[in-house]
Amino acid sequence: MNRTQRILALALAIQIILSVWAFWPRGARTGGVAALLPDLKTADVVAMAVTDEDGNKVQLRQVSGSWVLPDVDDYPAQAEEITSLLDKIVALDTRRLVTRTSGSHKRLQVAADSFVRRVELETTSGAKHTLYLGSAPSYGTTHVRLEGKDETYLTGDLTSWDFGATAVSWVDTAYFSIAEDQLSAVIVKNAKGTLTLNRDEQGNWTLAELPAGEQLSTDTAKQMVSRATSISLLKPLGKAKLPAYGLDNPLAVVTLRPKEGEPITLLVGAQEPADSSYAAHVSTSLYYVRVSQYSVKALVENGVNELLVPEATPTPQP
Repeated sequence: MNRTQRILALALAIQIILSVWAFWPRGARTGGVAALLPDLKTADVVAMAVTDEDGNKVQLRQVSGSWVLPDVDDYPAQAEEITSLLDKIVALDTRRLVTRTSGSHKRLQVAADSFVRRVELETTSGAKHTLYLGSAPSYGTTHVRLEGKDETYLTGDLTSWDFGATAVSWVDTAYFSIAEDQLSAVIVKNAKGTLTLNRDEQGNWTLAELPAGEQLSTDTAKQMVSRATSISLLKPLGKAKLPAYGLDNPLAVVTLRPKEGEPITLLVGAQEPADSSYAAHVSTSLYYVRVSQYSVKALVENGVNELLVPEATPTPQP
């Protein structure tokens, strides 16, 4: 190899080394791991807002030490889930650098105007931090960028799916529940009349309005009771009883009579055309909610006839 070839080979080797140095993750290069948010602590975060690519946004805030939804009259949020995600944010590091240039932000979906999720944090000191969660190049990995920085990193600890942008993503969806064996009766009033389901000492449900000569469908009766005793919400609405909920003239009034204690009343109000959900309220809760059509359809639509064993269809004679 002559002198010129040696010089060119050396120059090429230097270029390769510089390229590797430029794009090698900082943690590995320095022998340590640099945190993406070095000054952030989970206990310092008092508010979080999540926005998705469709413009949906949910606000979360600590009030008197509890996480709530301030836009829904401080509806309780799931503190353990929020704290777990904040721990993961605090643990984000800069080992897996993807790019240092802003020109790649839109392609990676971490741009200020093009993202999968935007997560805004506020601390006790008033400091604010914004993270952009972007595309997922492979299963279990997500691009992440801190606002004000061009560097984008890859993380396997967070995904955009962890951060829902609707209220239901952050609350316990079990709005109301009571064990059937704690009840003595379930009374349903709707447009078709009144159904009084009584529970006997053997745990069987009977229908007070059962016509003579007819048989109660025990499966249908149990389904009715199940719908009345376990209500899941689609969306918390707040503490205010608005006329739009239709609860002054409800479609169904369900009275649950416990063996001990006061009766519990469930009201099913107006149906929302956009998603077919119903407004609802149970007397044990301060909050009004929306519930799925499936969960209360039997309470709204079933009458005595729907609870009867259908007559057998005669077998055609050949």
